[in-house]
Amino acid sequence: MTNLQTVIDFLKHRIKGKTRHGVHSPFVYRLLDEVIYDNHAKSDYFDIEKLRSSLLQDNRWIRITDLGAGSKLNKSTKKQVRVLAKNALKSASLAQLIYRLAVHIKPRTIIELGTCLGITTAYLAKAAPSAKVITIEGCPATAALARENLDKLLVQNTEILTGNFDDLLPNIINTSEAFDFVYVDGNHRKDATLNYFEWCLPKLSQNSIMIFDDIYWSKGMKEAWAQIKAHPEVSVSIDLFWIGLIFVRKNQVKEDFIVCY
Repeated sequence: MTNLQTVIDFLKHRIKGKTRHGVHSPFVYRLLDEVIYDNHAKSDYFDIEKLRSSLLQDNRWIRITDLGAGSKLNKSTKKQVRVLAKNALKSASLAQLIYRLAVHIKPRTIIELGTCLGITTAYLAKAAPSAKVITIEGCPATAALARENLDKLLVQNTEILTGNFDDLLPNIINTSEAFDFVYVDGNHRKDATLNYFEWCLPKLSQNSIMIFDDIYWSKGMKEAWAQIKAHPEVSVSIDLFWIGLIFVRKNQVKEDFIVCY
């Protein structure tokens, strides 16, 4: 996400974006004040970031299986762990924001699409230790390394499923009562993103949150985000540029916010 269009999108976002003082919704103001702009270090951050540092120096090679942005055609290539950690892991500030959102929501069930090396997964699991965290990763080698990393952090409330999102998510939806927290961080295609939203929507409750990663990744992702926030069941959307948040709070006036982060 370093092309000229992304830079232009970012600058436009900064011009339009508000801070907590420009937001008149009590619900969103409180979320900004108590969660999004909370820069105080938490005890859980230390061990996870220590592990991140070790991954950034990990010279092991693993075979990455790429499902082709959601297709069933597997492509594989070898890559060093440190390179994968550098290029694919969510930044500390964003992973910690997702952690704080999970603490705030107090979810019973967390769904993550895109485990990668398990850093953000660990943040989610630590944020809600009594929750069941189900995370899906397409690459077997990456999933195995994520499991290794979660074990190092003594995370026990997480189940890693390996395979295609399109194959595995419907079964999770069919066998789950409700989703309190859904984080979509993989398969950055418009149609796939809209599918995951539509599939999960009936399971979202009054206090649920759904987070979409890289909403400015491409023209298709920007279109997907526009359609998602315009959906009649979405009462509140918050565009943080790097991620987008949606809520389906009943009896609340529909509002869309662009917020600087």
